Amino acid sequence: MNILAAIIAGVVATMVFSMIMVMAPKMGMPKMDIVGMLGSMFGKPNLTLGWMMHLMLGIIFALLYAYLWSTGIGVGNPIWVTGLIFGAVHWLITGMIMGMIPMMHAGIKSGSVKAPGVWMTNNGGMMAFVGGLIGHMVFGLVLILVYNLF
Repeated sequence: MNILAAIIAGVVATMVFSMIMVMAPKMGMPKMDIVGMLGSMFGKPNLTLGWMMHLMLGIIFALLYAYLWSTGIGVGNPIWVTGLIFGAVHWLITGMIMGMIPMMHAGIKSGSVKAPGVWMTNNGGMMAFVGGLIGHMVFGLVLILVYNLF
């Protein structure tokens, strides 16, 4: 496992994913403001904190992906299909966790931030689910392509 490659790939994949989230409403998808949600998790909205948390989570997931690939889970030599599959599984798991966020999110508890719901379905129904799935699959694809450059 190449830790530096995983970190770099995680940052690049997270930035690409973030660009997709910014463009989503312009393509008819619901607004997916994960940075805003993370930045208001502890109270007053803080965009810098939101970006730091978002990038940190991208790096953590990149390290997890790289570790799993290095142990032979997925494939021994990561290929683009594996990135898409890992991204889809990533969304199915983290999407369920989105339903638990209200228990620990100060902004949701105070009513200043809307609870996203499982797979962010409170934020756009099936379109939010599909948007999240596509975004995470792109994250996995970009991650594996950048990781394989090293």
